Amino acid sequence: MASRIEDLQALIRRITAALVRRGRSVQDAEDLLQEAWLRLECYKRRDVVERPEAFLMRTALNLSIDGHRTSQSRGEQVMLENVVLLDAAPSAEQQLLARERLARLSTCLARLTPKTRTIFLAHRIDGKTYQQIALEHQLAISTVEQHVAKAMLQLTAWMEGW
Repeated sequence: MASRIEDLQALIRRITAALVRRGRSVQDAEDLLQEAWLRLECYKRRDVVERPEAFLMRTALNLSIDGHRTSQSRGEQVMLENVVLLDAAPSAEQQLLARERLARLSTCLARLTPKTRTIFLAHRIDGKTYQQIALEHQLAISTVEQHVAKAMLQLTAWMEGW
């Protein structure tokens, strides 16, 4: 009986080593070997297995190949306990600073002349081109460019330090 246990342990080591050589972790190799063992036992209920060692080795290697193909086509599966969830929401301090910057920007925008503010917001917020703005306000494109540049310079200077 001791010889049979030693033979079984040697078989387990050989199959595990074969799977590890093919890129599996020891834990994955043990899982594949366990699955192969279950398949052997199920198969033995229906048919005679002449060489169970060979059956185990071939089944474990096939399971490994199938697992590799599955991970290539579907991506690697990750256990939930191995996932670190990160909260991407800004911290309370970041939210407060953002509100202060927004309030400061709102104050700075109010300091612009109405025409410059309207042209600047049409370009930066509404995404209109200089040509579209020029047509709407009956201005030359260069005048629209000047209003946008003026707004940028003033806002940059007023927002400095934020």
